[in-house]
Amino acid sequence: MLEPVALPVDARSIADAVRALVAAWPELPPPGAGATLERWRRLAMLAGRDLSLAKIYEAHADALAILAELDAGRLAELDGRGAVWAVWAARGPDGEPLAARLEGERATLSGTKAWCSGAPFTTHALVTCLDADGGERLAALPLDQPGVTVSSRGWEAVGMQATLSVEVRLTGARATLVGEPGDYVRRPGFWHGAAGIAACWYGAAAALAARLRDTSVRRDEAAKAAEGRLADRPGAASAEAARTDARAYLRAHLGATDAALAGARALLHETAREIDAAPRADAQRLALRVRAATEAAAEVTLRACGRGLGAAPLCRDRWFARMAADLPVFVRQSHAESDLAALGAIHASNPDDWSL
Repeated sequence: MLEPVALPVDARSIADAVRALVAAWPELPPPGAGATLERWRRLAMLAGRDLSLAKIYEAHADALAILAELDAGRLAELDGRGAVWAVWAARGPDGEPLAARLEGERATLSGTKAWCSGAPFTTHALVTCLDADGGERLAALPLDQPGVTVSSRGWEAVGMQATLSVEVRLTGARATLVGEPGDYVRRPGFWHGAAGIAACWYGAAAALAARLRDTSVRRDEAAKAAEGRLADRPGAASAEAARTDARAYLRAHLGATDAALAGARALLHETAREIDAAPRADAQRLALRVRAATEAAAEVTLRACGRGLGAAPLCRDRWFARMAADLPVFVRQSHAESDLAALGAIHASNPDDWSL
């Protein structure tokens, strides 16, 4: 399904790859409409091929879902043919939000937005901003206008480098308001989208784990083929014992990875079912739980791959090295202990039954 897209991407080729992907997959099944798992499967499959491309495409698909949820009547007007959308909702390290001056359904935006993934090549962005009363608003911003300046600052990352998540300066940029104050985080789909990010983490971790599995199988097959051939050589017994131990250690790393990924996969399936069964319900607990489980599985996988495979693939395999650098950066979209504390607070106030 990705035949039109040249992989892997880098900072020079990602713009063409994103446009080709959006043309091939103009939209995904919307979350909460009965096919949430299929949506996540596509994101996971893409993430397993190229995580930077998955990050940009996931944001495009999320933007379309947000527009459909908050302002369906305006979606066709805002989403022109060939549009590539971004969602820029994070506040930068200085915490300063964009300022919005409202004029009916229009807004004039000023300030600097940090971590604007895909800024050099996306055409539109949904951006969060604050109005004069301090209310958080969401605005649809066309990027091809004089008030938008895409900088080259703010993105020195090695992992996820191709996303070009630079700072964007707005000076009287014109935008269209989407929804009412607070709607962006209050809508049910906010947590659906948050859970969907975990599908990307899972896809990347599973792809790395596949290299671990393939290496384990290959080494076992090589050992079986060599049985008896080297038995009479001096020191053969001790060398074979060392190789046997190394293969056992590799299988142990593979076992740890399998257990972690199987748990994350089961929870992704369960979460998708629950979202589809009650799409208007508050899915915060579901999203925080599946993100925590998948983040943990990704960390187990990265550790197992590093210890089980050593430096060779990190130094000699371009795809592996990039994925191993990209995934830790993408996973930091999690808020770590802050998210775990929020999940714990939800559980403390409304305990979930842990019995089988």
